[in-house]
Amino acid sequence: MELKTSKQIKSIKAYEPGKPISELERDYGIKDAVKLASNENPIGHSLFVIDAVKEHLKFMNRYPDPRGHELIMALADKYNVGLENIVIGNGSDEIISLLSNAFLDNGQEALMPLPSFLMYEICVKIAKGTPVMVPLKDFQIDFNTMLKKINTNTRMVFLTNPFNPTGNIFTEYDFLEFAKKIPENILIIMDEAYIEFVKDSSCFNSLKHPLADNRIVTLRTFSKAYGLAGFRLGYGIMDSSIASIIHKIRPPFNVNSLAQAAGLAALNDVEFLEKSVAFILDGLRFIKTQLDEMGLEYQPSHSNFLMINVKKDSTKVFNDLLRLGVIVKSMKSYGFENWIRVNAGTQNENKSFIKALKKVI
Repeated sequence: MELKTSKQIKSIKAYEPGKPISELERDYGIKDAVKLASNENPIGHSLFVIDAVKEHLKFMNRYPDPRGHELIMALADKYNVGLENIVIGNGSDEIISLLSNAFLDNGQEALMPLPSFLMYEICVKIAKGTPVMVPLKDFQIDFNTMLKKINTNTRMVFLTNPFNPTGNIFTEYDFLEFAKKIPENILIIMDEAYIEFVKDSSCFNSLKHPLADNRIVTLRTFSKAYGLAGFRLGYGIMDSSIASIIHKIRPPFNVNSLAQAAGLAALNDVEFLEKSVAFILDGLRFIKTQLDEMGLEYQPSHSNFLMINVKKDSTKVFNDLLRLGVIVKSMKSYGFENWIRVNAGTQNENKSFIKALKKVI
């Protein structure tokens, strides 16, 4: 049977998640593999999460709270916004999809850096919109070219800060200069999945003054600094008029009960968050020191990962590292032929990565 698919869907390049450790060990017959490809938290999550999840297991015969009231109340208190300004999602990916479907008609355009998180492009195409790619300039978002690409058909702009995969940031000054030149009817989607790791005070943080610009939709996640990647939990903070439209099309039980409980417990454990960020940044410092000794260039990351110039075909390096039991991310598909991306792991994982990298370089 030959199925007919829309041109937009045919043009989608499937998102490729990092290879699971179990798959690598099974394929190569090895043990104690190290995964540093998906920017996950190496020390897990708050212990409070375990107790919260156990407590909620007894209620799994019931549907989850459709609005996530307790979690939203905690988020509203943290950021000093109203309950009506928050949307929770099955990962921030889902909110990207909801925004695309809510605000893009056939052929309407969404600007985004190239390369960037592939789900921007995928969600826009599923919504029958047109993604407009703006290549990076010196590994940074090219705001000037983005402004030149804006036209009467533009409906939204995707920005990521810190940027993935480079780890670079843009400043508050850079953003405000850009934003004041954008028409009032264009949404600015601010993806801040890695913002908890930033220590540079000049970095633009859209929730420093939340809702100051009603065009900005802020996306954040519990997957990185909070260590809840397996729960798939993200949230968006936005003007209530935008949120009310998203709620019209949001599945009523999109965030399960255990994820809501885990998110609330993680949010309340500030001590773990601070410990987690400090641990990961310390791991990055170790990796940078080793790379300096090896004479390898890397981007000045403000996140939990580094993009490294390995001076040879990155896919070959990726495959050679796999054989040594280390999973990283090849940046070849992103247009960076000789670069890999690696996130900070535990001390032993970081040492294993450096040892393996020295063998294959």
